Amino acid sequence: MHIAHPLISLPVRSISPLNPLSLFPYSRCVATTSTTDANRTHLSNLERLFQKRAESPPAQTLDRGKADPGHPLFSPLNLPFLLLSSRNQAMEEMSPRSITRLQRLLSDSNRPSPRAAIANRWRLYHGSADWAGLLDPLDHHLRRELIRYGELVQAAYVAFNSHPSPPRDGSHHIALPDQTYRVVRSLFATSSLKPPHWAGKAAPWMTQRSSWIGYIAVCESEGEIKRMGRRDIVIVLRGTATCLEWVENFRTGLTPMADGKKEEEAAKVEHGFWSLFKTAGDHVPSLSSAVAEEVERLLKKYEGEELSITVTGHSLGAALALLVADEVSSCSPQMPPIAVFSFGGPRVGNRGLAERVEGRRVKVLRVVNAHDVVTRVPGVLPRKDGYTHVGMELRLDSRVSPYLRPDADPACCHDLEAYLHLVDGFLGSNCPFRSNAKRSLVRLLSQQGSNVKKLYTSKARKLQVGATLSTDHGCIPR
Repeated sequence: MHIAHPLISLPVRSISPLNPLSLFPYSRCVATTSTTDANRTHLSNLERLFQKRAESPPAQTLDRGKADPGHPLFSPLNLPFLLLSSRNQAMEEMSPRSITRLQRLLSDSNRPSPRAAIANRWRLYHGSADWAGLLDPLDHHLRRELIRYGELVQAAYVAFNSHPSPPRDGSHHIALPDQTYRVVRSLFATSSLKPPHWAGKAAPWMTQRSSWIGYIAVCESEGEIKRMGRRDIVIVLRGTATCLEWVENFRTGLTPMADGKKEEEAAKVEHGFWSLFKTAGDHVPSLSSAVAEEVERLLKKYEGEELSITVTGHSLGAALALLVADEVSSCSPQMPPIAVFSFGGPRVGNRGLAERVEGRRVKVLRVVNAHDVVTRVPGVLPRKDGYTHVGMELRLDSRVSPYLRPDADPACCHDLEAYLHLVDGFLGSNCPFRSNAKRSLVRLLSQQGSNVKKLYTSKARKLQVGATLSTDHGCIPR
């Protein structure tokens, strides 16, 4: 939506809690009133918009047979609204700006920010300086890259939901939202747990040990490689989806990675995560060996090119992403830069693991919702050799969103689409939600309708977008 916000005062020089060294002239925007007041103003503006629409005189029914295809109402974004019902009242009488606002709110098509060239700064966006000066306020190029990687994770969820049983040939059909990448390998995770035979006969789906968990893709578009300044190899991992994966999540004891160090200095990992990472299946290799083998192959294939390795995941996938990055960091004496972009990830291991990952020059950016309980487990109680997070943190707050209820439930606070919604609207730690955020609300409404404020759900029904909400977006599990 494009709702002008009068509450932002610029410029302000201030030390950022996420980037204490940030001293840019426009390094942050400061709301002159509270976030609650900003949200209230945002809602009030939208209510007036809908009220204006309701008071407009009804327009004649549109005759599509005589319609002018060049009319602005027949743009791709307007077309779904025109075809859903003959009772689209007063669309012609609304101002173009009002129509645009409605489209931004309820359009079925996401309109991401344009991708600008980042070739001369790609290492900074990949974490070479730990994202100093890019997180608070959030750099718009980094925002676009984060959303792109999050959508690649969503594609992994959709692919798994479509075919939850592992295919015999090891392949998986994956419809990537970014057509500049091509999938080169499927990845599987296997639980070390072996349920009793009777359980397998009673409910086979509960005892499936090996499951498709993600993929490796490579950027093959010359134009995108030029824009990004390198060829990107991306490793994508979904979150928890099977019964045995859930069981592994609760095996929270720390197990050493056997790196040859003394017990008190050894890197240790949550037992369940380590099990899913290192266990081989009956017909598939372990996740650990699969990623190492494929990365070694790709490094040889693209030898001499400028490369980057990006590992991204959500929830359980975020935990495994850290282990994957650690594994591939030793695949070659001359490794390209490795970065992890994780969403809603739990703690993975102890301080020894953090030191090991940082020592291997793996850069980690954790995207965290302040109200997501998953990011605070395991290891809630502090211990001498307990759990700790790794890397930098981009901290979001679901209560800042003018669309989500302030009492949104834990499932919503951990939902990947909710995360991408918050990333798209995040300006800075003391700023209101971005008024010109471009991400569609349709998927958020379809998956988290009970957590969206009633104003939006009721207006969506009045605008007869129910058919849009029920279309196949692929319900993303958590």
